[in-house]
Amino acid sequence: MANLGINHVTKSFGSLAVLKDIKISIEDGEFLVLVGPSGCGKSTLLSIIAGLEEHTSGTITIDGRPVDDLEPKERDIAMVFQSYALYPAMTVEQNIGFSLEMSKMPKAERVERVSKVADLLQISHLLKRRPGQLSGGQRQRVAMGRALVREPKIFLFDEPLSNLDAKLRVEMRTEIKRLHQRLGATIVYVTHDQIEAMTMATRIAVMKDGVLQQFGTPEDIYDRPANVFVATFMGSPPMNLLPATVVDGASGPRLSLKGADVTLPLPSSVTARLEPGSDVLLGLRPEWLSLAAEEVSANPMLTLHVDVIEPTGPDVFVALRAGEREIMARLPTGTPIRSGEKRAFALDLSKAVVFDAGTGIAH
Repeated sequence: MANLGINHVTKSFGSLAVLKDIKISIEDGEFLVLVGPSGCGKSTLLSIIAGLEEHTSGTITIDGRPVDDLEPKERDIAMVFQSYALYPAMTVEQNIGFSLEMSKMPKAERVERVSKVADLLQISHLLKRRPGQLSGGQRQRVAMGRALVREPKIFLFDEPLSNLDAKLRVEMRTEIKRLHQRLGATIVYVTHDQIEAMTMATRIAVMKDGVLQQFGTPEDIYDRPANVFVATFMGSPPMNLLPATVVDGASGPRLSLKGADVTLPLPSSVTARLEPGSDVLLGLRPEWLSLAAEEVSANPMLTLHVDVIEPTGPDVFVALRAGEREIMARLPTGTPIRSGEKRAFALDLSKAVVFDAGTGIAH
């Protein structure tokens, strides 16, 4: 396997910049997920790593060596596409072993490698079938086998699960993560699905409009988003953003929530100095709200109108209202709550994030 460096990479089509000074570095054996909305540049960046697309400036390095002038086949990279791209006239065995045959590998060694990969992916019983006889999940395994059999330095996955139904996506997500744990492979994986990103990655690169918004572990991205975009894109339901103004308090700055007659202590996560009068957004994940007991809670409280209740099985999503503003809470199933009532909710501010209202950047 190998480490990968993406060093100040830009890509422009005429005057249109689709990648703007992207800088990412991952170590040998890491699982990097590039995530963002459609059109953010993540698939273009993957194609540049593979050598299928030229970049305008910057450098791609593998194990510290620039590969910008190398052809795709010379980079020792294997790619798994969204469309599987299998040869319909070939059997599964022939599809997996095709690249080895083209490289003139002896037949005995080729058969051994294909067999080993088929066992790993649990598709040995499918080797004599053709792609048209396979389900979507089986075709995806064959496409992965074709990449694995080459034993490349880096694996690239371009939205490989987007054509599968919800149940298969969950199963294949687990399979890919299990493969990563077994092989210790270096993987770069593109998706627009933030659940895939959170569950699979060792590190995540969140992109928007060709700009890297944040690069960090799933925990960093979720608990300490760098800006409002990351806070609302990563997480379902997204982070609540409550407009507030910084005011002076007896023991230091506090937050006065707009539209609510309440002030809250400044979260301990805020290290920047906030001037009184500054407009900010208080970021709270839905699970950081809980139904308060009748007695006074140790945490700050808000009285909110219960609007809509959405059971999901393990959790209940509750749409709450403070005036015209909607606030989402994630509560345990069985929580005694009904639509139309007003209830007190305790706020866990230990992880709360405060963003500048103008720039959207976290303080």
